[in-house]
Amino acid sequence: MNASKTLGEIAQRIGGKVEGDVHARVGGVASLEAAGKTQLSYFANPRYRKALLGTQALAVIAREDAPHVEGMNWIRVANPALAFAQVADWFNPRTQPPPGVDKAARIHPEACIHPSACIMANVVIEKGAVVGAHTVLFPGVFIGEGVVLGEGCWLYPNVVVMDKVEVGNRVTIYAGAVLGADGFGYVFDVEKKAHVKIPQTGVVHIEDDVEIGAGTCIDRATTGETVIGRGTKIDNLVQIGHNVHIGPLGLICGQVGIAGSTTIGAGVVLAGQVGIADHVEIGNRVMVSAQTGIGRDVEDGAQVSGYSGFRHVDWLKFMLSAHKLPELLKEVGRLKRRIEELEKEENL
Repeated sequence: MNASKTLGEIAQRIGGKVEGDVHARVGGVASLEAAGKTQLSYFANPRYRKALLGTQALAVIAREDAPHVEGMNWIRVANPALAFAQVADWFNPRTQPPPGVDKAARIHPEACIHPSACIMANVVIEKGAVVGAHTVLFPGVFIGEGVVLGEGCWLYPNVVVMDKVEVGNRVTIYAGAVLGADGFGYVFDVEKKAHVKIPQTGVVHIEDDVEIGAGTCIDRATTGETVIGRGTKIDNLVQIGHNVHIGPLGLICGQVGIAGSTTIGAGVVLAGQVGIADHVEIGNRVMVSAQTGIGRDVEDGAQVSGYSGFRHVDWLKFMLSAHKLPELLKEVGRLKRRIEELEKEENL
């Protein structure tokens, strides 16, 4: 069970200010709706005002301008969501498994495993692979020939890392993800009436502090590298094609598909089910709405939406006017008939 902490201790850790009982002891964290009388929650969005007024939480993390609730303990901070994440991590630290190699693992004699790494049952590590300090490989992980895993990585069950993939430090890869499968590259042979595979001889390079969701696939480059930039977070069931370069600090949501040789800048957000065509360049700080299809380059800082990648503002105008189309068509028809009547009158 997590040890309780006083509001004063929590405020000191997150750089906040207590309004209320600094000695009140917090036993854990929860949402406003679910929090009990010993738990801490947070309020960061006005839409949850009703939940705030009805919460049973012992205390709430909020900004200075949050609405006052009589009898509530507060911790005032500039960014409540960030502060809550820090407190939640404090109450629920990730426990490092003990180091060592399970006897049911299969390790090639020419692989290099740091003594502090944890290798669980049924892990396979091939020739020349390197596993860094404090890295954890859960059951069923496959590490191919010549793979390099940095320090403090966590690979959950059944992750597959194919040959020569390079993974930086503090990378988390969730269950069933595949790194370094062949890119989807074929040429059609007209004479033989067959698709001929282009050898995929490149690598995948994952930089530091990346998270890769369950079931995500990141393809090997045809030549050169497929690159995922530092601090980028990738959701479940994402497909990233060969030779894609993704810059640092991106957010890529579930079921996004990125075709080969696309370049994506820093701090880009791709919402769920976004599809991006091959050889597209997307600038820095671009935000793409859910289910948008992008087939052309996008400039820095743009917000795009819709099936053809409209500017977000234009797409909203289009959607707002779409329901008026039947009425507009009727009006156009009426005006057309009136013009025809006036033309007839002129000809009399």
